[in-house]
Amino acid sequence: MKVALTIAGSDSGGGAGIQADLKTFAARGVFGISVIAAITAQNTQGVTGVQAMTQEIIAQQFDAVCSDFEIGAAKTGMLGSNAIIEVVTEKIQQWNLRKLVVDPVMIAKSGDALLQADAVQALIQKVLPLAYIITPNMPEAEVLCGEKVFDKASRDAAARKIWELGGGAGREFYVIVKGGHEENTDHSTDVLFDGEGFQEYSAPRIQSQNTHGTGCTFSAAIAAELAKGASVSEAVQAAKLYISAAIAQAPQLGHGHGPLQHFPAL
Repeated sequence: MKVALTIAGSDSGGGAGIQADLKTFAARGVFGISVIAAITAQNTQGVTGVQAMTQEIIAQQFDAVCSDFEIGAAKTGMLGSNAIIEVVTEKIQQWNLRKLVVDPVMIAKSGDALLQADAVQALIQKVLPLAYIITPNMPEAEVLCGEKVFDKASRDAAARKIWELGGGAGREFYVIVKGGHEENTDHSTDVLFDGEGFQEYSAPRIQSQNTHGTGCTFSAAIAAELAKGASVSEAVQAAKLYISAAIAQAPQLGHGHGPLQHFPAL
């Protein structure tokens, strides 16, 4: 059985973060292991508390799992601060985690900040160059590239600029800018850039309040497929189909942005 690692924050509401990642790994047929970078007090309505893990315990978690498991792919989610980014990037390099999917988590679905403002540059300068794939939504892409992202053309431009920021010219690196935030469209279209050309992944837009943890789930699904040996194109396509089913079959829980159904096959 293949193994995938998530490096992220814990969501007490179970819809995003570590919990969503591990559910997704299980649903996609891989064994999930984790490094918890922070704990949040969170539900479908908002984030009421955040406690960062110390650099020491983050490093110990890395050493524990990476010394014992053969990791096929890894993903990052909520990192939160400069201190966390520092130890996470150090350990990613130490343990040579090459198939790294970076979900640049900045803001929760409720609007609460999950990345300190002064850590954005650390994310760009330290995490981005280690990524194999980065999966920003449109607001995150705006922060990363410094330009407005509002339609397909601007998503293409943002993907190209983020690819350049990540040093893509000298290595294999992919940027997928998700289209879920585009307005006045009946489809959600994600754009993947590999340094040479663009590939689109489109699905009918599902009107739903149950979208808590979509970014975590999508990136975790990509990591799971990569761990199983899929190509990037195959992994993104499988993740796109999976996230659509997870939203469509959401269990209607909570009083805010509800969680997905991470096991739609059931």
